[in-house]
Formats: sequence, structure tokens, C-alpha cells
Amino acid sequence: QVQLVESGGGLVQAGGSLRLSCAASGRTFDTILVGWFRQAPGKEREFVAGFTWPDGVTNYADSVKGRFTISRDNAKNTVYLQMNNLRPEDTAVYYCASKSRGRATYDAWGQGTQVTVSS
Repeated sequence: QVQLVESGGGLVQAGGSLRLSCAASGRTFDTILVGWFRQAPGKEREFVAGFTWPDGVTNYADSVKGRFTISRDNAKNTVYLQMNNLRPEDTAVYYCASKSRGRATYDAWGQGTQVTVSS
């Protein structure tokens, strides 16, 4: 059973930066992959960034490429999402989620953290 806890959200002006953290417990990164999703008001939840199996290469939604960077610290069992050059359209609740390596479906979710970008 994986537990995921996000932190680092907040209010920032357009052009600013935030770093989100996702601390995982219950399983380690040699058995799971963690990714980031977001859901804006009135919209469906969408994939933001993650790692591919089996090579661990990072992949991103087109809307955040070049601005967001996902990384992980295996020793701390924590995944980060560095978000630069934020735009008002990045405003959303951001969730981290995990899936077992080799599986397609994310099956454990954090509670979410709000990111608000003002213009």
C-alpha cells in the first residue's frame, strides 16, 4: 500500500516558480513509478509529467515542456516537480500518483495541492 503526500503549492504571479514535492511511503521507487497530474476547475484531470518504464526517461505534457521538470530523490523516496515560467492556465490542483513498474494504470493518489497563478 502506497501513501503519497504532496506539498509546495501556493499562490504565485505569472512568470514565477514553484517546486512541488511528493513524499511516498509504503513502497520504494524500485517497485513504483510516480507521476504528476493536475485538474483545473471544470476540466478533467490531465497528465503533467512522469517517468517511463523500464528506462525511467522523463515525459511531459506538451503544455509544460520546457517549463516543468520532474525529478526524484531515491534516498528520500520523494519526487519533485519544478515549475518555472508559470502561466495563469497552470492554475489547478496538482496530484502525484503512483503505479507499479510495468503497469499502465496509476492506482494510488495523493490528496492534491493547490497551485494558483495570478496574471
